[in-house]
Amino acid sequence: MKIVCNAVTFLMILIACVSVQAQRYTLSGYVKDSTNGEFLPGATIQVKDAGTGVQTNNYGFYSLTLPAGTYTIIYSFVGYESKAFIFNLSSNTVRNMEMLPHSYVAQEVVITGQQQHANVKSTDMGRIEMTAVDVKKLPALMGEVDVLKALQLMPGVQAAGEGNAGFYVRGGGPDQNLILLDEAPVYNTGHLFGFFSVFNADAIKNTTLIKGGMPANYGGRLSSVVDIAMKEGNNKTFQGEGGIGLIASRLSLQGPLKKNKASFIISGRRTYIDLITKPFIKNTSYSGSGYYFYDLNMKMNYILSDKDRLFLSGYLGRDVFSFSSSNRRFEVKIPWGNSTATLRWNHVFNSKLFANTSLIYNDYKFQFSALQNNFDIRLSSGIRDANAKLDLDYFLSTRHHVRFGGNYIYHVFTPSTVSGGQDSTKFSPENAFKKYAHEIGVYLMDDWEISPRLQLNAGVRYSGFMQIGPYIRYARDASGRPIDSIKYASGQPVRSYGGLEPRIILRYAWNDHSSVKASVTRNYQFIHLVSNAGTTLPTDVWVPSTYLVKPQLSWQYSAGYFRNFKENIYETSLEVYYKDMSNQIEYREGYTPSLTDPELDFVFGKGQAYGAELFINKKKGRLTGWLGYTLAWTWREFPQLNNGKRYPAKYDRRHDLVAVATWELNKRWSLSGVFIYGTGNTTTLPERFYFMEGTLIQGYGNINSYRMASYNRLDLSAIYTPKPKKEKRRIKSSWTFSIYNVYSRKNPYFIYFDQEGGVADGSLTVKAKQVSLFPIIPSVTYNFRF
Repeated sequence: MKIVCNAVTFLMILIACVSVQAQRYTLSGYVKDSTNGEFLPGATIQVKDAGTGVQTNNYGFYSLTLPAGTYTIIYSFVGYESKAFIFNLSSNTVRNMEMLPHSYVAQEVVITGQQQHANVKSTDMGRIEMTAVDVKKLPALMGEVDVLKALQLMPGVQAAGEGNAGFYVRGGGPDQNLILLDEAPVYNTGHLFGFFSVFNADAIKNTTLIKGGMPANYGGRLSSVVDIAMKEGNNKTFQGEGGIGLIASRLSLQGPLKKNKASFIISGRRTYIDLITKPFIKNTSYSGSGYYFYDLNMKMNYILSDKDRLFLSGYLGRDVFSFSSSNRRFEVKIPWGNSTATLRWNHVFNSKLFANTSLIYNDYKFQFSALQNNFDIRLSSGIRDANAKLDLDYFLSTRHHVRFGGNYIYHVFTPSTVSGGQDSTKFSPENAFKKYAHEIGVYLMDDWEISPRLQLNAGVRYSGFMQIGPYIRYARDASGRPIDSIKYASGQPVRSYGGLEPRIILRYAWNDHSSVKASVTRNYQFIHLVSNAGTTLPTDVWVPSTYLVKPQLSWQYSAGYFRNFKENIYETSLEVYYKDMSNQIEYREGYTPSLTDPELDFVFGKGQAYGAELFINKKKGRLTGWLGYTLAWTWREFPQLNNGKRYPAKYDRRHDLVAVATWELNKRWSLSGVFIYGTGNTTTLPERFYFMEGTLIQGYGNINSYRMASYNRLDLSAIYTPKPKKEKRRIKSSWTFSIYNVYSRKNPYFIYFDQEGGVADGSLTVKAKQVSLFPIIPSVTYNFRF
């Protein structure tokens, strides 16, 4: 805590120094979209010819403090018309600014002095911003637009598998990504066993990925943050949009509850795979079987006053799989999904101090039930959180943006719960595996422009975790049998962990077009997703740090060179990183799923990941897009696995190349293409086969010692926007034509061994066979807006 105290003292000295300077005044307010009233986070407010400015925070609020005088202030935001105003700053002034999207003006307005080089001048490293509009231009599998798959096209981000919405960042596991929807953690992001994400693009405003130099206001994960913000709802006019695709349809409605004061948005999506297949299986032995998923996003907000705004948002999503035999003697139901709710209050204390207070609830559940004749069994797992969070922005000056705050989370983990019965006999035991915990985090950071060339983002976070009762801790003998136990009452501490997490990012810029950046970050992770498969499935379980399971810990070091060309039309960067991870978790060798406490089957080790990422982005013109290349190594080392030898992680991929292009052909047609190439994934295969007592036995070699064939794919799409008829100008529509895997590449999904022939006649042969999922898949989607 000494570091935190020193940082607070330093902040107070800075405030005292500023107070004795010449008379200064503050210009503050919100920046909004003029067409719907939604706030614009990350908009730039710049003082012309002064080389200074600020950006709006995550909630669209800005504060700019200057000496008394007359200034030309320029408001700008990507994709919006810039505005310039002359202010005679002689007192503290509140100015809310509404900006018009370029699509609503006949010709783009360009103002000299606009800050279009934020990627060079900011302290952000490994940060990627993506709007829903950008995502919708890209080709999509079966026409389903997916923000998580769009992020997989960025350097340093790797798909978990063919068509899978799961992803790995810089050598970290899938659980090492903190995924937030309106500040609520989402623990399972996949529909259709991971092939689509749970995020409906129609309900999303923007997505931010941070994969290097994680700021101190984020915590609890080692690898990355994906911060997804939902739309707030149009507070000026009622509107709707939606789409009809091959496997799913969606509809969003939004509008004012009270014009310019309150608004709402509700957005839904549902597949109809079950409805399409129902006629074909109606009179078969699989009658009653089916699968579907749905999403529902909701949000309301109310402007209480010039200084207060209230938000209420929620998400509900479910996958439902069912199987039933024709005689109803065997039935299976597997529902799973997420629920989140966020209540948020924004308050402006004064022109320099902004606060966001959030109450957050999230619940992830997986359930399995089976009935055979008169015997039934039920299995469930999940995680539920209650979260209170406070974040404050203090705009000390144009050179200091200070943020501080904290959060508290109450966790309830259900790794596995089993119940069932037969006839009148019921089986419903008290589950000893349910676990409870407290998690806290407090932080302080300052984004400090030391000079026009040198800028520092320094912060420190303290994270703590405590497992609490009810809980029974067993002492076990060498064979694992319990010989003694200690019982902890409800709320009684079982085990505590915690520590400081320093975060430092330094930027040095030669000019407006070139800079170098370096960062060092330390991260704790107290909750873990332990998987026995190569991809994230709903059957994987979340477990906390306990008496036996220590928190994961990482140090990440990164450095990069950032350069823009041709008046910021081209953005380029080259980043290198090294990540050292301890207390990594895997299942022991020979593990098979059971109903015992899963932590008894864990083994612990360490990991390393390092590599380089090249990114070239063309942001302006009729042809836009990017090229990303990653060269990376990812290793794991466990004393109890692979004879203690280091081995490549299952998501180790040496080379990864992505090319994305979008061409605005004319007002009616927009064309897009994506090409992906990646080194094949590692896997463990048998190296030899032998007979033992007439049974064929497989002999395995080192873990992940085999690498599958390389992965490559080309996707294309075209968006056609017809000219609306005069009598239907309030309705706009478009058609999206997409082809996934244009040349039908058979990319490996997994490899298995098949036996042919027999032992008796000596004709037995064992052949390796590759399974591939998706050939060429064309799709068409009709989109509409009114």
